[in-house]
Amino acid sequence: MAPFNLHWVIEEKDADKWIKQFLAEHEISRRALTDIKFNGGNISVNGKEENVRYKLRTGDKLDIVFPPEERSETLVSENIPLNIVFEDPSILVIDKPPYMSTIPSREHPTGSLANALMGYYEKQSIESSAHIVTRLDRNTSGLVLIAKHRYIHHLCSLLQQKRQIKRTYQALAEGYFTDNFGTIEAPIGRKETSIIEREVRPDGQYACTHFEVLEQHVGFSHVKVWLDTGRTHQIRVHMSYIGHPLLGDDLYGGNTTQFTRQALHCSDLHFIHPITKEEMTFHSEIPEDIRP
Repeated sequence: MAPFNLHWVIEEKDADKWIKQFLAEHEISRRALTDIKFNGGNISVNGKEENVRYKLRTGDKLDIVFPPEERSETLVSENIPLNIVFEDPSILVIDKPPYMSTIPSREHPTGSLANALMGYYEKQSIESSAHIVTRLDRNTSGLVLIAKHRYIHHLCSLLQQKRQIKRTYQALAEGYFTDNFGTIEAPIGRKETSIIEREVRPDGQYACTHFEVLEQHVGFSHVKVWLDTGRTHQIRVHMSYIGHPLLGDDLYGGNTTQFTRQALHCSDLHFIHPITKEEMTFHSEIPEDIRP
């Protein structure tokens, strides 16, 4: 399998920096450098192996080869088709169907997005474990960002901290909204009587949800939702809290006569690419099974 690698042509602004300094500025830690040095990686300049105290010059071609990633022995690879929206050497954007877990669980040990990724990586000779940046609930459909290496996952985590990864959802919520726009600020915590269910509670973590009503229908509304925080089940909990549970969401009081899953879809994904720094925007139409 091909190892993960990075390549730079050194610009004038980076001349006279040690490799160690340059890589630190690109969020490659001392621990990662030690791993590269002792576990099968490589650092080279203009095709010649160098150590981290090499002083860079304008026009130098710096290549970093990371050592092989150790995969979890418990994560089984499976031949499951993936709807790949975008792929490059660093990231994948997947349109996840409903009824697929993001990672295996005790209730659903196989058939997850992570299992499917392992199968895809084996076919494509990609040397990586499953680094899922933006997770979705099992029954929520839509766009998911995947990092193809732990270093890329680290960069994406930094983007998340800076709120430079943004997701927009579309949902069908019960009832008629009197306001076309709204913000829900209510702390969310685990419900004491359940290991799965969350609820709004005073000792919970701060959570903020914004919504816009797109269309009003008889008995329900089509809404756009986006988040300032990423708490477990946040949209489902907050919409139920204001009296508008999602259709099909039996866990939080939604009507299940029409839908067999919560009517929630991650339709838009926007982020700064961790390597190229380009703005990336992707859209996925709301699927037919929950289309209003």
